[in-house]
Amino acid sequence: MSSDTLAAVEPAVELEGITKRFPGVVANHDIRITVEPGTVHAIVGENGAGKSTLMKILYGMQKPDEGTIRVNGKEVTFRTPSDAIDAGIGMVHQHFMLADNFTVLENIVLGAEPKRAGMLDTARARKRVTELASSHGLRVDPDRLVEDLGVGDRQRVEILKVLYRGARILILDEPTAVLVPQEVEELFQNLRELKAEGLTVIFISHKLDEVLSIADAITVIRRGTTVASVEPSQVTARQLAELMVGSELPTPETRESTVTETVALTVSGLTMEAGPHHPGVPLEKLRQEGARLLLDDVSFDIHKGEILGIAGVEGNGQSELIEAIMGMRPAHGHIALDGADINEWSTLKRRESGIGYIPEDRHRQGLLLEASLWENRVLGHQTRAPARRGIWVNRSAARADTERIVKEYDVRTPGVDTLALALSGGNQQKLIVGREMSGEPKFLIAAHPTRGVDVGAQAAIWDHLRNARAAGLAVLLISADLDELIGLSDTLRVIYRGRLVAGLDPSHVTPEQLGGYMTGAITDTAEES
Repeated sequence: MSSDTLAAVEPAVELEGITKRFPGVVANHDIRITVEPGTVHAIVGENGAGKSTLMKILYGMQKPDEGTIRVNGKEVTFRTPSDAIDAGIGMVHQHFMLADNFTVLENIVLGAEPKRAGMLDTARARKRVTELASSHGLRVDPDRLVEDLGVGDRQRVEILKVLYRGARILILDEPTAVLVPQEVEELFQNLRELKAEGLTVIFISHKLDEVLSIADAITVIRRGTTVASVEPSQVTARQLAELMVGSELPTPETRESTVTETVALTVSGLTMEAGPHHPGVPLEKLRQEGARLLLDDVSFDIHKGEILGIAGVEGNGQSELIEAIMGMRPAHGHIALDGADINEWSTLKRRESGIGYIPEDRHRQGLLLEASLWENRVLGHQTRAPARRGIWVNRSAARADTERIVKEYDVRTPGVDTLALALSGGNQQKLIVGREMSGEPKFLIAAHPTRGVDVGAQAAIWDHLRNARAAGLAVLLISADLDELIGLSDTLRVIYRGRLVAGLDPSHVTPEQLGGYMTGAITDTAEES
């Protein structure tokens, strides 16, 4: 057999005995994974299992303490991501890294611009991007601003970025976290085309049904080490969940209604302009003057004991709705909490009056990553017990209550003095959920409460939301997980281009139908609940 033939059958990636230690924690221990070329290889495991650390090692962001990495049969040592890119490895992160004010073309070539006589060779760059998009089925408009793109289009841009740099091995971290079903299927078709071209995909996901649908092979990691390598045809989602966390796959289904007749929150005529706020200007005048509206006459009530789910493709006004309710951004219209007009209240007063907030981005909006867990416990609650004693922070009471949250919400940590950045994403999320539930809220905004968490943490968060609902809490649930929305919500609304366009019964709608309303593919007016 010739050396060329031997090279052709070498694994695309081999990880042997990978071990990575941090102070007090072994993140990876003797991990062994073999990824065959031209396949989609899924890696699954609960939060804190070591997946992110492993991918950072493979992408050159961290160096292993022990073990060997081989790429296409050749042993490699990566000191930086540039080394990994040079070896043909590209990574698409869960949180997109695009400049909104740049075009698609500018984002793709940024940092790898072709030059001619010291100047950007735009024609050459455009030709290369167009060829890549066409050959891999990744349709994009190179001249569109990224800020005008939907989530699915942004993801295609991210994939094109790594392909433009010559990647033949792609690491996709939670690539379907923010996609509706139609966009997921488009992504999977793109991955099948990439695979047909001979590219290799390492697919990180918590959505086990999707893993079984797209993967050729699956590696399960638990507590930092490899526990199983299976073929999708040989395992079910429930069996995968058991391998990951030792329990069955949870369901978000809520069976018994707890909705009361008492209204907790009223939103009426909420309208927000894209530009400067013009208080007192009627909505019709804003329309006549051609103002771009981020929220357009949004109205709803949420009752005590009710979960109202808002479904929508990201960028259709969900974030602005949250910001208006929280008092972080001015808007026209009226908001009432327990009958009290809160339009002129500060964000702090709204928080003190009983609005809890699980933010959509835990790193940017929910935590101080360089602060300890007990310090993060008091964020947003610093004016109330147990954080407050007179004008001072009650450190001992805050620490004690953080210890309670750690135990009650199963936050896996060495202690309450641990920095938030040392926790896995799922444990960070459980800390935030525990903090917000501990404030005894009258009304809770839960924005993507289980995004990026494993099935174990997901089940725990669902249980906490269900229990709080049963105790009379009113919840506004915003999520990209349509099964979560349908399963947890008592009432469903669809937001599209800043308007509530449909009211749907969760017990009768399918994820596919919901996705149709979210993307505008279904435009008949559903009866609003």
